[in-house]
Amino acid sequence: MSREGRRGGGLLVAGTTSDAGKSVVTAGICRWLVRRGMKVAPFKGQNMSLNSFVTREGAEIGRAQAMQAQAARVEPTALMNPVLLKPGSDRSSQVVLMGRPVGELSARGYHGDGAGPGRQETLLGTVVECLEELRRTYDAVICEGAGSPAEINLRRTDIVNMGVARAARLPVVVVGDIDRGGVFASFFGTTALLSPGDQALVAGYLVNKFRGDVSLLEPGLEMLRGLTGRATYGVLPFRHGLGIDEEDGLRVSLRGAVRESVVAPPYGEDVLRVAVCAVPLMSNFTDVDALAAEPGVVVRFVDRADEITDADLVIVPGTRGTVRALAWLRERGLADALLRRAAEGRPVLGVCGGYQLLGEHIEDDVESRAGSVDGLGLLPVRVKFAREKTLARPVGEALGEHVEGYEIHHGVASVEGGDPFLVDGAGRRLDGCRSGQVWGTHWHGSLESDGFRRAFLREVAGAAGRRFVPAPDTSFAALREEQLDLLGDLIEEHADTDALLRLIESGAPSGLPFIAPGAP
Repeated sequence: MSREGRRGGGLLVAGTTSDAGKSVVTAGICRWLVRRGMKVAPFKGQNMSLNSFVTREGAEIGRAQAMQAQAARVEPTALMNPVLLKPGSDRSSQVVLMGRPVGELSARGYHGDGAGPGRQETLLGTVVECLEELRRTYDAVICEGAGSPAEINLRRTDIVNMGVARAARLPVVVVGDIDRGGVFASFFGTTALLSPGDQALVAGYLVNKFRGDVSLLEPGLEMLRGLTGRATYGVLPFRHGLGIDEEDGLRVSLRGAVRESVVAPPYGEDVLRVAVCAVPLMSNFTDVDALAAEPGVVVRFVDRADEITDADLVIVPGTRGTVRALAWLRERGLADALLRRAAEGRPVLGVCGGYQLLGEHIEDDVESRAGSVDGLGLLPVRVKFAREKTLARPVGEALGEHVEGYEIHHGVASVEGGDPFLVDGAGRRLDGCRSGQVWGTHWHGSLESDGFRRAFLREVAGAAGRRFVPAPDTSFAALREEQLDLLGDLIEEHADTDALLRLIESGAPSGLPFIAPGAP
């Protein structure tokens, strides 16, 4: 049937707190719906994250929305995350609008000072227009909120929680993490701090990460219904390894399926130990997930020099603050440890910002405005930061294998020696370089290319003297699909899917009671 003149259904998945499970629930609902034969898209009006992705049209969006699009089996676009904030400090962020950076703003400049509107308030129209365009194209759009909808100090300028729900008349389901405790108080308090107009859209709740016998929880759910007049749409059990590429935080990065699982026995005789330097403003640390998916590869994040001495491979990951990360490495003695590793011919890999700081010199009048800074000098590379951000989805070859990746960086590298790393079909350098056992590239996601990952790990094992052999059949894409199917199963088996479908198609029930005191 043609969608001409029709408008798809929608749902906003809010949370009692950050990290309550909004991202995984949104992905799970997307996968459940697409398995029902519906055309579905994810959406998050505003995302704050250093984990981002580049769409095929060259737009930068949050990685969580890219993975939710994969759950929905659709190509991610800028419409799915129109506003992305990339923190550069505790007080300021780069604002990415419709996939392109438009400036650096302080928190006060973005939210406003109470006397007048900030930049955020002016973006509500753009956010709603993107959502409505998706609803004209898809049968359903599953929206993810941010933090809590009851952030009463931010409600006036909200464009991601109740602000977008009110503007688009979306029903809202609130997710609570019962593993943290206090979930009933969180559900009640979240609802009771909303205005009558906001409360009218809050249809009910989803309990996340429950351990134990659900029958013991049921009396509390009935009492919650009596107190709020709202249903609980499901109790999702605690499952290890159900995270996707979420927003930020080292703790989050260690929680996903390929990160939290017990390391599978090695295919060869030895394990391979990988240490990832947990630099400040670390970005796209999901690059290492593909390594952790390999049987016998042990990945850990480190912040001390002694923690990299026994590693077979050290990775310096991407960062939103290359110069700051370089200073951090020096302050902690990690820079000297990396220099010793390189002199001993022990493998080091730098990705994006990590690649830049391994070079000889950095000229930065854009990101840190530090001017001229000496790098570690491990690669024959000089970096100059450009105001225009490079956003690309390159394809090439390395170690005789096909490689795909994505680029997100202001730094432009001039390579003045070393061996080519990523090349085109004719062997011409595309990106990065290699000097001895030190490697560097701007390409995020390259290790997700299975053949290249195995070839790279064979090189690392040889240099490290390890009898490690990559398994011949590990497919990172297949592992991701399995993970997304598990999320779909979680919704299908433990949520009231009939009731959720009614919400998506028909909106919040009428006559939901007001819970005092309401918004102050």
